[in-house]
Amino acid sequence: MRNVIIGFLGTQLDMGKKRKWKPTVSLVQHGDFNVDRIELLHDHRFNRLAHAVKAEIEAISPLTEVLLCQLDLDDPWDFQEVYGKLFDFARDYGFDEDREQYHVHLTTGTHVAQICWFLLTEARHVPARLVQTGPPRGTDAPPSLDIIDLDLSRYNALQQRFDLLSREYSDLLKGGVETRNAAFNALIDEIELVAGASDAPMLLLGGSGTGKTQLAQRIHDLKLQRRRVKGRLVQVNCATLSGGHAQAMLFGKRRNFTGQAGSERSGLLREADGGVLFLDEVDELDLGAQALLLHAIESGRYYPLGSDHEVTSRFQIIACANRDLADLAAEGRFRPDLLARLNLWTFRLPPLADRREDIAPNLYYELAQAERALGRQVGFNADAAEAYLRFAEDPATSWPANFRDFSGSVQRMATLAARGRITRTMVDDEITRLRALWRQADSDADRVLVGDLLGKRAEAIDPFDIVQLAAVVRICRASRTLSDAGRRLFAASRAQKASRNDADRLRKYLARYDLSWDQLAIA
Repeated sequence: MRNVIIGFLGTQLDMGKKRKWKPTVSLVQHGDFNVDRIELLHDHRFNRLAHAVKAEIEAISPLTEVLLCQLDLDDPWDFQEVYGKLFDFARDYGFDEDREQYHVHLTTGTHVAQICWFLLTEARHVPARLVQTGPPRGTDAPPSLDIIDLDLSRYNALQQRFDLLSREYSDLLKGGVETRNAAFNALIDEIELVAGASDAPMLLLGGSGTGKTQLAQRIHDLKLQRRRVKGRLVQVNCATLSGGHAQAMLFGKRRNFTGQAGSERSGLLREADGGVLFLDEVDELDLGAQALLLHAIESGRYYPLGSDHEVTSRFQIIACANRDLADLAAEGRFRPDLLARLNLWTFRLPPLADRREDIAPNLYYELAQAERALGRQVGFNADAAEAYLRFAEDPATSWPANFRDFSGSVQRMATLAARGRITRTMVDDEITRLRALWRQADSDADRVLVGDLLGKRAEAIDPFDIVQLAAVVRICRASRTLSDAGRRLFAASRAQKASRNDADRLRKYLARYDLSWDQLAIA
């Protein structure tokens, strides 16, 4: 393989006035590093010096070919000009990596040129290693020459450090829990990359209790570590904001705007300056506040209530929602332009029921949290832990409130374990308690659903009929057609019926309550 070196003419150092060492000439003064060709880039104003250096190199190393390449720069400190011209040089060069090995000489040229060489080689626009030369390091020593290889895959120790750091960031986002669900771990890895590299808004979706708030707090911690932000996390519970109160809370108000002493308020957007504004339950924000918020996000400026002067605040956004914002936008309940601003990076957190392999590690994490809150140690008896995990990981256990249910369950057992041990009896009692809570919640939800449909007529329906009607309504709303809903509802009994017209059976059932498919399909 032939060694080829590409580099700038040193307009000061290669003159050799102040010292005898000349960096370009020294490239051929190393017995263990043969140079077959030097591509010497120079400005036309230094044409005479370029030819003098070429002659000196050829005198020292007759087998080294020196090619002078004129590259004129109006301003060698202009990054755009230098990078652009070096990029064009590389594109037109015609590298032959099968026959030649390329090196870029970093010692000569401006600091801007050195940075451009680094970027071009790191991106493989110039397929070369970097060469740094220097004067002799001793009285009788030759000039120094060091080769820098940017292929990080060859440096196992560095790669292991990067991998370890990435795992530390992922552990931070997961709260130290050794999760096992592959889809969730992949989601966390992607969030870690985005949070560490981008200042764009992040939208976290998922049902209540899936851990959106905790994840938002950890994303802010990660951004602090990665120096993406300097300020604090300011949390806004959008469900508590409405009307003028929302504007005052978010944007602040000037002194005495309400006619009361001490009424000045800086506003949450001002408090988030330099940090992260966390919009929890952003789907609950009214349309008026959404419009004002959109302007503040896009411009970094807004008017506090009662003020004629704009206030500036620069912050990053993390938004959480329990409902699908695209559906709300289609219904006219969420501004499409605000949604477009928020959903550049959208991450949907899976429910606990889809992460059953993560229940065991989360159990001991929640137990440790309970221990810190109680100030004492708590542990499971072996049969108790086995029974609880069998129940918790069972596909029939729905965990409707996700980690809120799960965390509350562990806290109750830890609190009741007066002697520091959770027994099998305590686990059985907790399972009974959870099932009762969920039955009551389901019953309440059924009554609300049927009541919204039938109004006062729902009061005349027996409790067991309410459960059945609510189940039918939910399946109808989740089905595309009347026939599709009928097939899902009567799948088990169809074989025992003489007539298999599922749509007709469903139509007659709905008619008993003066309901029709069209009513449910529209709802």
